[in-house]
Amino acid sequence: MAKNTLSFVCQNCGAAYNRWQGKCDACGEWNTLAEEDTTGSVPVSIRSKRKGRTFALESLAGKSPDAPRLSSGMTELDRVTGGGFVRGSVLLVGGDPGIGKSTLLTQATSMLARAGHRIVYISGEEAVAQVRLRAERLGLSDAPVQLAAETSVEDIISTLSEGAVPRLIVIDSIQTMWTDTVESAPGTVTQVRASAQALIRFAKKTGAAIILVGHVTKDGQIAGPRVVEHMVDAVLSFEGEGSQQFRILRAVKNRFGPTDEIGVFEMTGLGLREVTNPSELFLSERDLGTPGTAVFAGIEGTRPVLVELQALVAPTSLGTPRRAVVGWDPSRLSMVLAVLEAHCGVKLSGHDVYLNVAGGLRIHEPAADLAAAAALVSSLVNAQLPTDAVYFGEISLSGVVRPVAQTPARLKEAAKLGFSRAVLPESARGEAGGDAGLALNAVGSLTTLVAEIAARGSRRGDANAPAEKNATPARFRRGEG
Repeated sequence: MAKNTLSFVCQNCGAAYNRWQGKCDACGEWNTLAEEDTTGSVPVSIRSKRKGRTFALESLAGKSPDAPRLSSGMTELDRVTGGGFVRGSVLLVGGDPGIGKSTLLTQATSMLARAGHRIVYISGEEAVAQVRLRAERLGLSDAPVQLAAETSVEDIISTLSEGAVPRLIVIDSIQTMWTDTVESAPGTVTQVRASAQALIRFAKKTGAAIILVGHVTKDGQIAGPRVVEHMVDAVLSFEGEGSQQFRILRAVKNRFGPTDEIGVFEMTGLGLREVTNPSELFLSERDLGTPGTAVFAGIEGTRPVLVELQALVAPTSLGTPRRAVVGWDPSRLSMVLAVLEAHCGVKLSGHDVYLNVAGGLRIHEPAADLAAAAALVSSLVNAQLPTDAVYFGEISLSGVVRPVAQTPARLKEAAKLGFSRAVLPESARGEAGGDAGLALNAVGSLTTLVAEIAARGSRRGDANAPAEKNATPARFRRGEG
């Protein structure tokens, strides 16, 4: 028999060490090393010594049939997955605790089961009675979904191999699964990797689609070894704030579809409701006429989304001003602030800056630069931006406003929601056309936009002061307050 080998494995990245140490050299995390037995259950001396078999090699040329998909019956879920679940594919769904992962999968599996497909839901965290209570609350207790509460991967595969092959299998969650092939506690890096590998092998062999639910760390990353994300075909992230009623399903990785699509759901007492027009939801509680707010016309995948950006610029008493941002890249905010100070004369070194994307949506595209800059300057000079205007455009380090993609789609969505004007890059005027019916205010540089906002503003603390007709960016200089 092989001698047991003990090693210390990082529970964050999977790196192994011969001795314990406080910090993992691979990922830089502290106190993540745990002792594990890395010896397999089969001794090396009795392992198979068979020779490798030859296999046929094919060329790149040739026709490949489209992968057959299984529609979930939920438009927003199918949008993110690329049209449905592919046979033999494995999806990893992650999200914060209580965000609604189990609710989403319960609704999807119930719709598929009602359509006549064999659907299996394996819960490793909840008892069958708890899953039934959730289904009863959602009004889905009559759906013929096959339930089980099991954590042994070998028992799960043996049970699923009997009878007809399930079309969809949900494993909730992969961190609770364990296999006999390794001698480690459930949830460790070795167990998660081995369990996921066994389930993926079963999916590729039988053609059943498998959804693995994964826990997330305090940083929002899916817990367990990073190799699991490389092994699966798609990684979906379920996001949302506990204080907000909507949830966003985003594809981080997808071998069978796009990775820039999002699905928007609203959490209600009867479960998750699909939101076909997210812009109306994000702008439903908009505070009109408040300085420091601008509406950004963005694109998420193929869908235009309008969202409100809120900025607050306040004098600071600290030696180092604070920069806080929620829903946007902090590095992008720092770049916009540097451009405002270097090219537009906007001195913000003595002010705290707060930027928030209303509703909890997370923006990734640089087209939000122009809307963020407009909101920041509006808050600084206490100027109200037009409530019927949308902003989009990328700001370069030289202060030039650069064009962005899909301008017609952004304008069309803005016109549909009642907006009558748009502030966009000068070079995008020709691409915009006149079909949207919006008044276009094209700006070539950020200095032009800052001057227009400053002309409408008044000094903070003197809201009744008349606006300066010929205000210029020089009024922001340090010597003038």
